Order: sequence, then structure tokens, then C-alpha cells
Amino acid sequence: MAKGDIKAAFNQPMAVGECPLWHHGEQNLYWVDIDGFAVYRLDPASGEHASWRMQSEPSSLAIHASGGLVVALRSGFVHLDPDNGSVTPIAAAPYDTSKFRFNDGRVDPAGRFWVGTMYEPRDQPAAQMFCLDRGQVRTQWTGGMTNSNGLAFAPDGRTMYHADTTAHRIDRYDFDVATGIASNPRPFQQFSTDKAAPGYGGRPDGAAVDSEGNYWCAMFEGGRLLCFAPDGELLREVKLPVRCPTMMAFGGADLKTLYITSASHNRSLDERAQYPLTGCVLSLQVDVAGRPEPAYQP
Repeated sequence: MAKGDIKAAFNQPMAVGECPLWHHGEQNLYWVDIDGFAVYRLDPASGEHASWRMQSEPSSLAIHASGGLVVALRSGFVHLDPDNGSVTPIAAAPYDTSKFRFNDGRVDPAGRFWVGTMYEPRDQPAAQMFCLDRGQVRTQWTGGMTNSNGLAFAPDGRTMYHADTTAHRIDRYDFDVATGIASNPRPFQQFSTDKAAPGYGGRPDGAAVDSEGNYWCAMFEGGRLLCFAPDGELLREVKLPVRCPTMMAFGGADLKTLYITSASHNRSLDERAQYPLTGCVLSLQVDVAGRPEPAYQP
């Protein structure tokens, strides 16, 4: 399923690299550095790259159907025009920005941009799930999670996956594309929360689903990617040259290049010495293609 060497696609370390997004029309890779307050773009064919400074922490990205990107910032949703660097507000954050920020997000098959939050005090499961639906922010649910992550949709659009990184748990939901309603949550994977236990393998962060419906998950502090079949069977483990992968995206003309972001923030000098690619964007060739990301419909 995975083949070839893992390489540095972009070797400038990010503080918290996140949300890689392959723009199939442009053949460009976008991602964010949350703590670096920036959105990045890479043309893998030429190596040319660019970045745009944001007014608050960017966490996730979506392709905008009318051009450019939607960026979820701590302060709310904005439209970024990469051609001229202009940033235009779409909707303000629907939460207390001193305690919450947007985190992982993804567009559903109908063009709604789902983005969960991180509850930064982390003393209770108070995070929320929101949806940007044609310019309006709708609350999908509140509570039951502390650090929303791992959003992904099955190829048929009938299943939504979601992870709470703090709880080390991935759930799956029944999803109705027509109404945008997620229901019937049930556990998909539960990982050990004992960081001191032998063989501790990290906690689930960002994710992506390939064209066969397999769920790929980045295991933060686990130094690996896991690939699960829709029935939960573990199909593949890919060990990485970074300890803190954050998310992945399928890219390339054939959608068989897996791009992986990672974090360097708060990592020790010993860890950075052991994993010199810490914080970089990695790439890996895989056998099963991904799918083009749907665009947000304004």
C-alpha cells in the first residue's frame, strides 16, 4: 500500500504544520503553520513556494468554489486570494476566542466546510463542531470532545469520521449529505491513553480517506501513520522520520502522493536531533489513490 522512500517535500520546519490540502486544479499543495500564523503553498513540480501571514492562528483550509481558499482562523472564517494576498472576512468566530480556537476541518460532499474546535484549558470536554454553510456558521454539536480532529468522509458520503485527540478515540457517524446531519456516533478506534505504558503509539490527529474508503490517521507523538479498513481492520502502519505527524493529504496528478505535515513546537533538542525532519512536510508514494477534495460552495 505504501512504497518507496519517505522524503522531505518542504524542508523548512513548521512550528505546528497542519491541514495539508491538495488543490487538484492547480496541482499545488497548501497547508498551515498554526503557531506561525501563516498559510503556505508549494508547487511540487517546480519547487516554487509562497506564504501569507494571517491575523490569528490558521487551523484548516478549504478550496473555495469561486477561487482562492477559505481559511479557518481563531478569529473566524476568511477568504484568501493567493493571487494578490487579500484576506476578506466571511464569518466571525462563534465562540470565546480566549478559550477556543478552530482546529481540524474538511468540506463535505455537498460543499459545507466542517471545522471543530480545540478547548484550550483542556479541563473538560467542551469543544464544539461547527459548519460553514453558504456563509452562515451553524453549530452541529457541543461537548463530548476536547480537541476536535480527524474529520473525513467515506467515498459514498454516508459515513463521517471524527477523532478527539485528547480522548485518543476515533468515532464514526452516519452522515446524510442532503441535510448535513451526522448521527449515530459509535467508536471506530480507541487507543491507549497511558503515555508511560510500553509500546505507547501516540494519539489520533488529522486524517484522510482514500478512494477505497480506507481511513488514514496521523498518530501524534507516535511517529507513524495508521491505515484502517472501513470495518476497523488495521491494514498498514507506516513509520515516519518525525515523532509528531499531524495530518496527511493525497496529492499529485494521480493522487498517489501522500503529503504529511508535522509539528516542531515544544519538541526537545534530543527529539529534534533524533528526528531531523521534525516540523517538515513529508511525502510518500502509495498504491491506492486518494480523491479530489470538494470545494466549499458559497
